[in-house]
Amino acid sequence: MMNYMYIPVIGLEIHTELKTESKMFCPCANNPDEKSPNTNICPICMGHPGTLPTINKKAVEAVLELGIAIGGTISRKSHFDRKSYFYPDLPKGYQISQYDAPFVEGGSLEDVRIKRIHLEEDVASSKHSGIKEENYTLVDFNRAGVPLMELVTEPDIKNGEQALRFGKELQRIIRCLNISDADMEKGQMRVEANISVRKHEEDEWGTKVEVKNINSFRAVGLAIAFELERQERVLEEGGTVIQETRGWNDVLGRTESQRSKESAHDYRYFPEPDLPPLDTSAWDLAELKASIPELPEAKRNRFVEQYGVDRKTADTFVENRPLADYFESAASELAAYRPGSDVQPLVNYLTSDIRGILNARGMEIAKLKIRPEHLARLVALIADGKLSSRLAKDLLPKMADTGTDPEELMRDLGMAIVSDDESLRAVAREIIAANPKAVEDFGKGKSNALQFLVGQGMMKTKGQASPDELRRIIGEELAA
Repeated sequence: MMNYMYIPVIGLEIHTELKTESKMFCPCANNPDEKSPNTNICPICMGHPGTLPTINKKAVEAVLELGIAIGGTISRKSHFDRKSYFYPDLPKGYQISQYDAPFVEGGSLEDVRIKRIHLEEDVASSKHSGIKEENYTLVDFNRAGVPLMELVTEPDIKNGEQALRFGKELQRIIRCLNISDADMEKGQMRVEANISVRKHEEDEWGTKVEVKNINSFRAVGLAIAFELERQERVLEEGGTVIQETRGWNDVLGRTESQRSKESAHDYRYFPEPDLPPLDTSAWDLAELKASIPELPEAKRNRFVEQYGVDRKTADTFVENRPLADYFESAASELAAYRPGSDVQPLVNYLTSDIRGILNARGMEIAKLKIRPEHLARLVALIADGKLSSRLAKDLLPKMADTGTDPEELMRDLGMAIVSDDESLRAVAREIIAANPKAVEDFGKGKSNALQFLVGQGMMKTKGQASPDELRRIIGEELAA
């Protein structure tokens, strides 16, 4: 964390495309995966004269749910406004947004106060040629009119690291509520940072610079750090920070000037005449609150307390709800097979072997043929000494291929554990005879020599011996 000569004053504006079936004010499909440009459009979202918008109820509910989740105050009365500006990606010449009556005010997250959450429509997407000689721009209106939620924080953020933590936790909550996929790479979540600096706490805020085009949480931290240093350098050299919009250049790792910043009054806000004011008492807020699932922080704490996992592992489950649900089902089954069993082996298999299988096959865990009860049974077999962890690694891909119970597969593949004393003792004697140097090292007190001999025994039995039993018997033979 950097130490700044000036006091940073940072606020975030975070836009999130909502996951609704239709657009904000028309029945066109809201499909972010549509590849054909200008397909999901109609006279309403294209701003044709005489068309009338209608409000998407599900989009409003999504904003109210997030407001409840972050402890915000739901406004009893709200309305939409026209925000006038002219740009090729805005077909109507104005955007339907909210100005003085947002749906949500207040709330907090990660020690950052929330100022407001409001709802508006997204603009079209532009594709620039990137070739100086051609110099053209194509506009795709599929995105125009998609429900766009904007969350604005108070200027409580002190550095890029805090901004990154805030953004990630907000993303987790949004995904938990299932109101958006909030994928920054796809532009479903977009972050803008308002940054200024001042010399002393009692000073007025410095000139605000808005940084756009931040397309990852890593870039959020980097952009803020760069801009804080840039503004300090300007002031220390006797210059003046100008109010402007700057873009983040991820390749060069710096912010770059785009345009001077317009003030709010330049947008000529006025109430949208084609939409009625909204009374949020039309929604049963108590029912909405009851429908909100377990939120990330509560789930994180429960996983740590209930299952004894560390916070990093708990974060993995918080960020991947299907994986968490799978784990909890498997943990429940394991408790039924072997009450009081440690769940850490389940965690290890899910975050390593099974994740590897999923990545190699390009699938989500919902498509995995290994059922939670089968994974629990596999762990129970290892704990009972009926299956070695070495054989389990060979068994898992076959379980993923067939969806078969591990015990049934073991019978079919002849994967029985060699556990009888006589067979293991014969293996131990053979390994000792074949490795005199290791035996000599053991006699000199080198503890890793015993582990080497156990490893040789596991290779000899092709992983079908119990390593604990083999260690015990080799130790007895060496002592004799």
